[in-house]
Amino acid sequence: MQKVILLAALLLLPMLGFAGDDKAEEAGPVIEYIDMQPKFTVNLAEPKKYLLVNVQLLVEGAESVEKVKKHLPMLRHELIMMLSGMHVADLQTMEQREALRAKTKELIATSLGKVENSDGFRDVFFSEFLVN
Repeated sequence: MQKVILLAALLLLPMLGFAGDDKAEEAGPVIEYIDMQPKFTVNLAEPKKYLLVNVQLLVEGAESVEKVKKHLPMLRHELIMMLSGMHVADLQTMEQREALRAKTKELIATSLGKVENSDGFRDVFFSEFLVN
């Protein structure tokens, strides 16, 4: 009897390995947050005022993640140009910050579209935001 159970277990063991592979395929594409390090620190329009912001990019698909990482220097440049010279009054309310996030998302998508395509880029988030 023990030999029958052992034989059945040995026959079923390889099937368990294949069942796990199906779950990995069903999980879907890779979704990754790319941290644009170092944080952005830019001068604002008023004297002795600055903005410090930490930006995270939400990217879907391993190929898209590599594409975005490849173009991070260009994306950093575009963001610095957009953020520098903004007015403190334009960054005070939640609505203004959400509008800036939407503008940042559009800028990144447009910039990626100029060099390749923006497929896979999904969203942008500010994980730290300081106006001083």
